[in-house]
Amino acid sequence: MDIRELRYFAAVFAERNLTAAARRCFISQPSISAAITNLEAELGTTLFIRHKKGVAPTEAAGQFHAVARRILDEADAAKNLFRKQAGKQTLTLALMRTLDVARTIAILKPLTASPDVALRLVGANEAADARIISRNIARADEHFMPLWTERYVAALPPSHPLTLKERLKTSDLASVPMIDRCYCERSDFFAKRARPKREPAAIAESEDWAMALVAAGVGIAIVPEGVARGASDVAVRPIDVDVKREVGLAYSGKRPPSDVLQGFIAGLRRKRPVRRQAK
Repeated sequence: MDIRELRYFAAVFAERNLTAAARRCFISQPSISAAITNLEAELGTTLFIRHKKGVAPTEAAGQFHAVARRILDEADAAKNLFRKQAGKQTLTLALMRTLDVARTIAILKPLTASPDVALRLVGANEAADARIISRNIARADEHFMPLWTERYVAALPPSHPLTLKERLKTSDLASVPMIDRCYCERSDFFAKRARPKREPAAIAESEDWAMALVAAGVGIAIVPEGVARGASDVAVRPIDVDVKREVGLAYSGKRPPSDVLQGFIAGLRRKRPVRRQAK
């Protein structure tokens, strides 16, 4: 086996789909399939079970992934050992506070792995080359490139009686303790839909804290689906309010993007279906 095959394996393990893994590695799907077949033959075990929607990792794949990830990280560390910081181009990204961890890691990983980019992260309202934010808070003078759309859901303590329902109505939430999120980008929308004003059970200053309070049984929180799905110790239910957020990359329309920002934008476009750029 070689480093390239390990990278292909790690991509399949992360994406659970050969086509998505090939896109992530910028190679053809047959090349990904061949690498996995070679690894399985060399290891003498099955790593993935194929099904209609993609692949499912076996227990052996989980064990091997820990080893493969350590080898890849050490190989990357070796490559960076003698690289100098001088000559790197700085890219300052502003991040909305309510981004979910999995998507944020996927976006930032190519930048942190690049030997030519020095990444700097700031708050959503600070000066930056670009911002990863919800469309509804983008400024009129910014271009907006959509990255993903997600709905809002209810995050509940696993033992809460409302988990017995497959879908929740607004009326179901009228008399239960609720957790407010300080930085909800759709707070205006939810305020208009709210029943007569009442004090929340808690106010969470971060998404992690909101999910921790839900898991502890303090109350129910309405959060973006990616945030809820990333918390393994809460239950998730759809709600009857059809509200979504569109997250994307916003950058100035008054000045041309720098070379490093253009490269970042191009990388994002390669991973997403081509969509019309909005202003």
